Amino acid sequence: MSVARVTELSATSESSFDHACQVAIERANKTLRNVEGAWVKDQNLQIEGGRITGYKVNLLVTFVLEDSA
Repeated sequence: MSVARVTELSATSESSFDHACQVAIERANKTLRNVEGAWVKDQNLQIEGGRITGYKVNLLVTFVLEDSA
């Protein structure tokens, strides 16, 4: 039996929501082991002067906890 934990991450990109998701997952993999899934909680656009300047995502990332024994 395994136990998983969910943590929330936010990331931004100047190019797309897809790239913002990739940034978040790359960062998660630097500090979390056994990342096995993620889902987008929400997406937001950053707008300045009537133009889109950034794409922000909030991801819920699932990772499996290691056995402490």
